[in-house]
Formats: sequence, C-alpha cells, structure tokens
Amino acid sequence: MLYDTHAHLNMKAFKNDWEHVAAEALAQHVIYNNVGTEKTTSQRAVDLADGKNVFAVVGLHPSHTVFEDLDEDISREEKFDYHFYSQLARDPKVVGIGECGLDYFRIPEKMALAEVKATQHAAFEQQIELAKELDKTLVIHTRATKDTIDAYEDTLKLLEKYRLNRFLVHSFTGNWDLAERFLKLGGYLGLNGIITFDKTGALKEVIEKMPTDKMVLETDSPFLAPPPHRGKRNIPQYVQYVAEYIGSINNIAVEEVAATTTANAKRLFKIFD
Repeated sequence: MLYDTHAHLNMKAFKNDWEHVAAEALAQHVIYNNVGTEKTTSQRAVDLADGKNVFAVVGLHPSHTVFEDLDEDISREEKFDYHFYSQLARDPKVVGIGECGLDYFRIPEKMALAEVKATQHAAFEQQIELAKELDKTLVIHTRATKDTIDAYEDTLKLLEKYRLNRFLVHSFTGNWDLAERFLKLGGYLGLNGIITFDKTGALKEVIEKMPTDKMVLETDSPFLAPPPHRGKRNIPQYVQYVAEYIGSINNIAVEEVAATTTANAKRLFKIFD
C-alpha cells in the first residue's frame, strides 16, 4: 500500500473524471489526502473523503490571501475565516489543516513584499492556532523569493514560536541544512515528483541523509508529474514513481519504501487501522 499525502482531486482538473481516477487509485492500493486551498476546495475535500481510504485536509493557501493567481484553482482572494474552517475541520474525515504557509515567489505588482508578508503571516498563524486547538496535523506550503530561503526562514521562526506537535512540510525542495532544521523541530518532509528531476543534487542529499521515519510521499496531483509522465496531469497512482526513486537512491526495495512511508503518514495524521 502507498499513501499519497497530498493530492487535489477536489480541483477543476479532475472535474470530469475524479470518480474514475479515485477508483483507479484505490484499485492500485493507493490511499490519499485531498488537500484544500480555500473554502470551496476545502469543502469539496471533505465531501470526497470517506475516512478510510480518502481523507481531507482543509485550509487557506497563502496565494489566496493576497492576490489573483494565474492558476484557475488558486484564483480568489480570501480572508481566513476561523469559524468556517474550525467547523469544517471537526469532521472526523479531516486529518490536517492546510495547505497553509508562506509564498513569496510571485508577488502582485501593486503590492509591496512587506504587505504580502503581513497578510500571509496573519492567515498562517491563525491556521497554526487552529491546528493546535483541534490537534490536527499542519500541512505547510513554503515557497521563497527566487534564489533565497526567506520564506523558509520565516516559517521556521513561526514553528519555533508555536512548537507544534505534528507538522508536514509539503513539497520540500530545500537543501539538507533546511531539512535538518525542520526535522529537529519534529517535522516530517513531503517528497514528490520534483525529486526525480531535481538537477541540483540537493534533494538527493536530503533523501540520503534524512531519517526514514520522517519521510512521507506525495504527488501534488494534478501538478508535478514525475517521469515518464512529466508535463502531463499528475494522479495519486504516480506516487509509485516517487517511491521507486527513493528506493534507488537508498538502495532499498520499493516495497520497503512503501511500507515505511505509509506507516509514517498514518502516524503523522493519526490514522489507525
């Protein structure tokens, strides 16, 4: 069994065939989390969850807090509604709060970075508090300004401040130094198709050095499909390629990678068979 900890079958990319994709994933023994990015996708994540093979994560993506993004699924500005998300997250099928965090990569032309940071920080901190209140895993999105680690540094400062019990850094693309800092705070790292085409060597080093009990797999479907499907729509089943790549780096069987990372994910999200 494989666990895709971060998918978006609740998005428009799957509007016409999500049932088929979901059935195929389960047929291939892949369980997954549908992750929200704002109110609509968060509600849909809950609606599509069954609490057995499909779970929900609900929250407000940082790109939604400040501007209209180019992506059709991240397009509406929203102020974080604590009451709405608190009520939604009380559904037992919800295993996490997110994806939330800090994204300084694309800044609106008419907004100063300081203004963006203030808005994103406020929404992020409220979601950290909600995760603590409900004892849910925090699912973090972090994307820095080009050629910097500024969003990572700010995220680490907030995590040091709040001392969460459980958090996951989704789509980790940093180096080993950053990975080690998140791990020392008790975090887990989510690895996806990016590791299979990273040319810097940084993620290979992370895979080689990080403790296997802090590693979970994800696809970020419909984004970031790994080879041999790169450039196409990603689906939860393709988490297999992520597992295979990790196995090749650490010289272990893919079955072992699957078993270890699935157990890690279930522990992280407090899912008990």
